[in-house]
Amino acid sequence: MTATTGTTGHRWFAAFYDRLSNMEERGPLGRLRAQLLADVRGDVLEIGAGTGANFAHYPPDARVVALEPDPHMLKRAERRRTPNVELRQAPAERLPCADASFDVVVSTLVLCTVDDVPAALAEIRRVLRPGGEVRFIEHVRSDGVVGRVQDVLQPVYGWFAAGCQWNRRTEDAFSRASFTLPALSRTKFGPHMPVIYGTATVDR
Repeated sequence: MTATTGTTGHRWFAAFYDRLSNMEERGPLGRLRAQLLADVRGDVLEIGAGTGANFAHYPPDARVVALEPDPHMLKRAERRRTPNVELRQAPAERLPCADASFDVVVSTLVLCTVDDVPAALAEIRRVLRPGGEVRFIEHVRSDGVVGRVQDVLQPVYGWFAAGCQWNRRTEDAFSRASFTLPALSRTKFGPHMPVIYGTATVDR
């Protein structure tokens, strides 16, 4: 959920995050996580692991390194850690990983919070092996009136949601970073929360 470069974290947001997202996790968001991760294999890197909501959805033979910069989130993620998950503290913009070391990078509700989206996507490109892919779920800016509402409410929403920017144009960011989106789907979590999900591959 978080991937900012800071290390002080958001103690109270971490404490209440699971309760705030419980309804979505038991409904559409939980189903999307399961769908997205059911067939991942090989060496997997998860950025912005948050409280570890993805961990239960990884196949047992996937070798997962999960990164989370917020120490309060990281502490809660440790409680959900499964045997095939290794947890580390690190931001998405500075991945402590070798070049071409992962088959899959997972980003679920993360690119809305990173300080530097181009830097994070460049790091993802760097650590992906040839033929690798990104599996993602990201809420994004809507078009038209809803998008303008998101823009107006962003300062309040961002303060409440630990810096989340729900009006980012993440699909465009993938394209600018030379990713292609061969499997892109759209849905909504409520009337003001458009979501994109699917896979991205590197256009080398």
